[in-house]
Amino acid sequence: MRSFIGVAFLLTLAAPSWAEDWPQWMGPKRDGVWRETGILDAFPPEGPKINWRLPIGGGYAGPAVAAGKVYVTDRQSKPAETESTTPSPVGSTPANERVLCLNEADGKVVWTHEYDCPYTVSYPAGPRCTPTVDGDRVYTLGAEGHLFCLNVADGSVLWSKQFLKDFNLKHAPVWGFASHPLVDGNKLICLVGGPGSTVVAFDKLTGKELWRAIDSLTAHGPGYSPPQMIEHNGRRILLAFHPAGLSAIEPETGVPIWTYEWEINFGLTAPMPRLAKDEIFLTTFYDGARMLKLSSDGSSVSEVWKRKGKSEKNTDALHSIMPTPWFDGELIFGVDSYGEVRGLDARTGDRLWMTYEATGGQSDRWANAFLIRQDDRFFIPNEKGDLIIAQLSREGYHELSRTHLIEPTGAAQQRKVVWSHPAFANKSIILRNDAEIVSASLAK
Repeated sequence: MRSFIGVAFLLTLAAPSWAEDWPQWMGPKRDGVWRETGILDAFPPEGPKINWRLPIGGGYAGPAVAAGKVYVTDRQSKPAETESTTPSPVGSTPANERVLCLNEADGKVVWTHEYDCPYTVSYPAGPRCTPTVDGDRVYTLGAEGHLFCLNVADGSVLWSKQFLKDFNLKHAPVWGFASHPLVDGNKLICLVGGPGSTVVAFDKLTGKELWRAIDSLTAHGPGYSPPQMIEHNGRRILLAFHPAGLSAIEPETGVPIWTYEWEINFGLTAPMPRLAKDEIFLTTFYDGARMLKLSSDGSSVSEVWKRKGKSEKNTDALHSIMPTPWFDGELIFGVDSYGEVRGLDARTGDRLWMTYEATGGQSDRWANAFLIRQDDRFFIPNEKGDLIIAQLSREGYHELSRTHLIEPTGAAQQRKVVWSHPAFANKSIILRNDAEIVSASLAK
């Protein structure tokens, strides 16, 4: 028995630390937590080891990683005189969108799916949505509403939708379709827009519509926030944050449970709602922040507190434009309208501290960074192409290490930026700008 225990102990010591894929927006559980172990504590002076780099086109869409493959979408511009199979709307820019499947080990292209896609949206840099990988299928949603279900083996189209045509929409949302599709059981859930179809569930295998819910009749259609599945006291609830408020929906039937009415200026609902215990935190750029409390059975919601500043710069609590905040029930960490990383007391919304150190914002409108929890710290990729390791607590922001990974390339707000959320998978970060995608090792 002793020899068996000794062998088991040695095998435990020799076993590699746990690795994990990043198959969708915000990671395996769609919560912005990186659960791998064996990750470095600080970057070497020369920076982390670069696994590979590959030139790609423009886009805000982050990569997804699953089963040894990387999936990413981009935009390929083309001359206006190029013949197109799709008539270009007035004021549109001729372009193609692509889905690329890469080998995770070396970045080599495995297959490409490309389609004609004239751009009519503001900030026409490229697609916005991270691919969603589910077994032998990958789902992608482009900026103009092209939804594809592709075979991961060869990129062949298994089924597709075009939201503008299929749902009789007059135009895409001003900033494009940006709500990352969600796989739930046999369903693919998307925010679409139009009468009764803010949220639509498709059969993930066939594309057949299963149900639709909620009206979205503004210029911004369904808004820009990803659908989110939560579980509250044993009840599964689908949350959809849209320009008219936050709706709770029965995920199997599409029947609305409740809607917290909140008219969002310019439809700017990009950050995902965050749940901790029985409370839901919401943040918006113009309209500030709200804390809501679910009833014990999830059949209703009440307001705990709300905060709104006096202007874009004179803000209260948290006015986030893109990044989803961190909320654990006690504390809230997030990035405000001009790049302040803030810590809030979740009970009241009171600000505990703020800093521009992570973003270099201060006078830069929409200065951005993303917060990814790993163990007791955060990995923070910012819009300047830096990757930061920092501890965030009630006491403040404490930077542990920083490195520069990629150049800002995208033109936005009169500066160059990196506005795509990276993937953290198999002890590496995979990050893209409008010119290349790079994989860097973060293993100890």
